[in-house]
Amino acid sequence: MSASTDPARPGERGAALLTVLLLVAVIAVLAGTALEKLRLATRLGGNAVALDQARAYSLAAETLAVVKVTDLLQKSRQRVTLQGNWSDTPFALPIPNGSATARVTDGGNCFNLNSLVVETAPGSFAAYTQARIVFAQLIRLVDPNARSPDAIAAATADWLDTDNSPLDSGGAEDSSYGGGRQGYRTGNTLMSDPSELRAVSGVSRTDYEKLRPWLCTLPKAEPAKLNVNTLLPEQAPLLAMLLPGTLTVEGARQVLLRRPPTGFATASAFWAQTAVTGGTELAVGQTDVTTKWFTLKVDVTLGGTVLEQSGLIDASTLPARLVSRQWGERP
Repeated sequence: MSASTDPARPGERGAALLTVLLLVAVIAVLAGTALEKLRLATRLGGNAVALDQARAYSLAAETLAVVKVTDLLQKSRQRVTLQGNWSDTPFALPIPNGSATARVTDGGNCFNLNSLVVETAPGSFAAYTQARIVFAQLIRLVDPNARSPDAIAAATADWLDTDNSPLDSGGAEDSSYGGGRQGYRTGNTLMSDPSELRAVSGVSRTDYEKLRPWLCTLPKAEPAKLNVNTLLPEQAPLLAMLLPGTLTVEGARQVLLRRPPTGFATASAFWAQTAVTGGTELAVGQTDVTTKWFTLKVDVTLGGTVLEQSGLIDASTLPARLVSRQWGERP
């Protein structure tokens, strides 16, 4: 007698087929997700490698720029001019599958926000009245619609100084920033970047955008000395701010346009010109014919990777050295 089995019912065969199809669909989704994650990981890994390579090339360009600055100062004999077309002229670093360029400019032709205070003891700073007057004048020249230049200058000095007593001319200390949803406190130390000015009381976005091209934050609580041999005609407000009521922006621009190609031997020789006769001791003291600070900008393109770097070169002693470096998009 032969054994016999009952054939599966049609409903059971349909349920098994659906189960198999469901398993296939789940596996397909899992496989697709795994492949997408693998593709993303591969791309991230490739980007990281390209970024590391770009940073290595930018460091090489940075080293080359520091050497060029040192060479410039060694040849200048205490008189730095625009001769040689070195300022803001890109010089290339040959790299495979990309490009790297560096540009150097005079980093002292600006108003140093950190000069609004003086260091009275290590890590302790006090507001400097004369610098506030100069800063307020610069604000008037480049931002005529500013709410109150004197108040902005005072508030910025209060942001930097160590004490917690607001200055009489519209200053602002911690009590002015503690309200609102996100209260904060003043820095009570030197600024590391001009963008910190945006947090100062009374400084609007418009004010900051108008002031930014004229500002810097050198790592010293002292005025940036303007080099009268490298100051560009379009930077005339920086010169005019030193002689409020005496030298206009247009007058300063004309003086810079008539500057001899070889520059001036001394700052006193510059101020001896008829157009600027009467330069105060302050004006003479805040100008020079050489440069101690240089700004550096490096751009690297490697495949689809673009890297921007900015830095500050200290050339007060030779060889020059880089004292700050920032990665990312420049303002």
